[in-house]
Amino acid sequence: MSTISHCPTCGSTSKVKEKNGIINYEAVQNDEAFKKIVQLKKAMEKFKAKSEALEKELEMFKAIK
Repeated sequence: MSTISHCPTCGSTSKVKEKNGIINYEAVQNDEAFKKIVQLKKAMEKFKAKSEALEKELEMFKAIK
């Protein structure tokens, strides 16, 4: 997932990408797109938490056997 931040030079809402130690800011020009990015990021975090909980539960079951 992309990290969202404000660009230090122009102040726009931007996606932050880092390659080889160089940070690039790519402007998000549509407010709907920005809202959708935030929504998707929250959904992915919830999925990740559920996945990690299931992995722990699976490890417990494997340890019992």
